[in-house]
Amino acid sequence: MKFTTFLLDGEPTLGLVEGDNVIDINAVHPYVPADLRQALEANINLVEVGLALLESNAPRIPIAQLILTPAIPEPGKVICLGLNYFDHASESGRDKPEYPWFFYRGKSSLIAHNIAGRVPKVSERFDFEAELAVIIGKKVPRHTEKNDALYYVFGYSCFNDMSVRDYQKRTPQWTIGKNFDATGAFGPFVVTADEVPSGGAELRIQCRLNGEIMQDASTTDMIWSVAETISLLSECLTLEPGDVIAMGTPAGVGQARTPQIWMKSGDVVEVEIERIGLLRNQILAEEE
Repeated sequence: MKFTTFLLDGEPTLGLVEGDNVIDINAVHPYVPADLRQALEANINLVEVGLALLESNAPRIPIAQLILTPAIPEPGKVICLGLNYFDHASESGRDKPEYPWFFYRGKSSLIAHNIAGRVPKVSERFDFEAELAVIIGKKVPRHTEKNDALYYVFGYSCFNDMSVRDYQKRTPQWTIGKNFDATGAFGPFVVTADEVPSGGAELRIQCRLNGEIMQDASTTDMIWSVAETISLLSECLTLEPGDVIAMGTPAGVGQARTPQIWMKSGDVVEVEIERIGLLRNQILAEEE
């Protein structure tokens, strides 16, 4: 089952995806919050609601007519992994990390499918990173074992962890280069966990820049799996409904190429993950 979030009268609204159409869930069932994070926090059985809606005569809205928002417009936390694919660690000149390189993204950096990513005025080193995003559906108890971790996953989405590389390298922490406005593309859909292999494994993940394949890998190549990552995080903090984990990117990023490739105004970047969706963003300069 697929969910999306779109703007209705300027406000984010949760929708159920049916083919090329969307059903406004809150319009049919007002008790269901119009925000995915709030619906998960309220422990709404969205799959059960969705199955009933698919059998109903509820109005369908063509997706092409809608302006989407990030898959979760205001996630509680966005926790990202660096160097989580063997080949990407290697192309970055590093050995396999002994522990995940975690960093945060703020909600102000997020953009939706078909919304422009922005090359900042202060840098031209604007890179692409195709990633699998994990959406937490239930509060994860502290010290959760790996074998139990996937129970708390609601679903998966596409993420483009667009990075301003020179700013990323200005400090030992990567956060500043990962939080420029309009650099974290997220969506267009959240696909429930039952629709993909366990832990989002064995899925082809690609990044294309102006139609040319830049990254092409399998999520099976991740160093730390989704279950392992959730278990490790639970040693330290509480994961809550609507939190997001971006699982890192495979090899092929622009900074590792010879010559290096940086995104520029007029480019189109796409992240596609098998069975999850296609996330597309035009690139514009900050002032455009």
